[in-house]
Amino acid sequence: MSDRADLTVRPIEAGDEAQWRRLWTGYLDFYETSVSEEVYRTSFARLLSPDPQEFHGRLAIRDGRAVGLVHYVFHRHMWRVENTCYLQDLYADPDARGMGVGRALIETVYEAADAAGGPSVYWLTQDFNATARQLYDRIGTLTPFIRYNRRLS
Repeated sequence: MSDRADLTVRPIEAGDEAQWRRLWTGYLDFYETSVSEEVYRTSFARLLSPDPQEFHGRLAIRDGRAVGLVHYVFHRHMWRVENTCYLQDLYADPDARGMGVGRALIETVYEAADAAGGPSVYWLTQDFNATARQLYDRIGTLTPFIRYNRRLS
């Protein structure tokens, strides 16, 4: 758990589903996508799993209300012995942006990666996400990699 003045970042718990769902829906809406009810249920169950290879999640809490979330997973890497950490989703409520929520969530993932003995953390964002990229440019390193997806017919 991490504390930054009036902000607390902690693991997602079983009683957090409604707040988590509200935030994750906001994240999906930002990227103009949606998921089925089955994906919501399965994803939340994965976040509660004790399996260290399963997804992990944290909520940023301010004044008893969830104002941000992060999802991440550790996975094998062929170029190193230790696992690497993929930060998949990061979201802050629009009214909480610019208040350190995103930074606190990313730093919590950094702390988790360090504790797991795999300090490598990476994430993706879309090129148009200029506001988030201002933060990412301060706390991460932009790489020259270009992502491709399988073409589906």
